[in-house]
Parts: sequence; C-alpha cells; structure tokens
Amino acid sequence: MTANAQPPASALTLGGFLRDRRARLPPGPGAVRRRTPGLRREEVAARACVSVTWYTWLEQGRGGPPSDEVLERLVRALELDATGREILFLLAQQRQPPIKPVAAAAVAPALQRVLDAMPTSPAMVKTATWDIVAWNAAASAVLANYAELPARDRNVLRRLFSSEIRAALPDWEADARFALAVFRLDVARMGACPEADALAAELQATSADFRRLWAQKDVRSHWVGTKRLQHPVAGPLTLETSAFAVDGADGLSMIVFTPTTPADARAIALLLSEGPQPS
Repeated sequence: MTANAQPPASALTLGGFLRDRRARLPPGPGAVRRRTPGLRREEVAARACVSVTWYTWLEQGRGGPPSDEVLERLVRALELDATGREILFLLAQQRQPPIKPVAAAAVAPALQRVLDAMPTSPAMVKTATWDIVAWNAAASAVLANYAELPARDRNVLRRLFSSEIRAALPDWEADARFALAVFRLDVARMGACPEADALAAELQATSADFRRLWAQKDVRSHWVGTKRLQHPVAGPLTLETSAFAVDGADGLSMIVFTPTTPADARAIALLLSEGPQPS
C-alpha cells in the first residue's frame, strides 16, 4: 500500500475502533445534553490518563504504536471486554495482547461440561502458569486425583519435577524438556508476571533437573504428540496429547489425552468403574 493509498473499506482501523467504542459509552451523570452520542475525546483521555493531543493522534492514525501500558489504560477507559482488548492490541501493535493469569473461578460451567463429555479421554484446563483449574473424571483416574490435592499441588510443573512422578513417566526427560519449552513461551506471552517468576524461582531452588533444563532456553508451542504412562493399576498406557486455547478465557488452555488404541480406552473405562485412584 502506497503512502497515499487508503485501507479497504472493510478494514478495521485503530482510529475507527477507538471512535466507535468511545461513541458507545454514555456520558456520566449530570452531563450536558449532546448532539452526538458517547464520550468526548477529552473524557476518554482523562479516563486513560493520557493527553488529549496524544489520544487525538491515536484516533487520527498518528504518533506511532502506543505502549502496552497505554493500551491497557485504554481498555479500562473504554470498558472493553476480552475480545475488545484483543482487537485493540491487534490494531495498534499487530500482535496478541499479553496473557493475563486466570483464576480458577474464571472456568465457566460450559467448559466443565466439555471436559465431562469426554468419558475415556483424560482432559484438563490449565492456566498460563500451569495450574490445573478444571479436569474430568478420566483425568482424576489416570493422571492424579486432583480433588484430593491441595490447590498449590495442582500445578503441572510442580508435579512433573517431584520425585514421585518419575516412575509413572517412561519418557520423563523428553516430557519435562517439552513442558519447560512450552512454559517458556507462555511466560513470554504473559510479559511481566510475578506468578510465573515466582514459580520458576521456586523450582530452580528446589530441583537440579529444572535448573538444567531451564538453562537450555528451549521454546516450543503446544502440538499433537504422544505420552506414555505407567499407571499403578492399569499398567502401561499410550495417549495422544492435544492442546487447545480456550476462546474467551485469556491464558487458559485445554489439554486432552486421547487413548491411542481400544485397549487403552478399555483400561481407562475400567479405572473409572473402580472409582478414584490414588494421587
């Protein structure tokens, strides 16, 4: 596109998005009757703690890309939801916004129903700091009895680098290296995150293996892979691993372990019929 070319009529621009969202917000109590709906530029600038000139430039497509801090202030000033926040960052910086850590309370009942609809596929939802915040019955039977664990221990990395978990993972070294490579990418997406920093510092202090693998600085994204388990009751299990971002829930991802053979599925079904397994 040349300097004088105009964007396609269908294209969403930063200035147009800001103007549209500004027009949707009602003036505060006692405001003088206006000919145009919404807030004035001065009012949005005051809400966002930026100068009127700078905000005007943003609506006019001038002044360069705003910082993360300014964008987050605009999110609050314009009362944007998670989708609006994502669009704002995409328009302003051509990238996804930093991930915000999500609390367990953010898991919607509909998401739990999705997990429960997979009877023989262990499935769970984790945060960007790898805390398990939802799971199904198959996950409790195959992976860990999460309901019986303290909340602090429902963390994939803490469990992965604990001594008792290694016997259940024939490919522990490869599993651990892969998990840390994905975690490093999650940390980068979050930006400044005290929770992630504290978890990494804790595991570096308590696990020589974590220190060794963390120092390799590998980075990977989630992908479809294979995980082998040695279950104390069911014996060897082979599961395909898939990861999915949870749409509309910033930072949450669903991990699904699908049995690779009918025999694996039957073994999981038998475990479920016998009740919860020891953690």
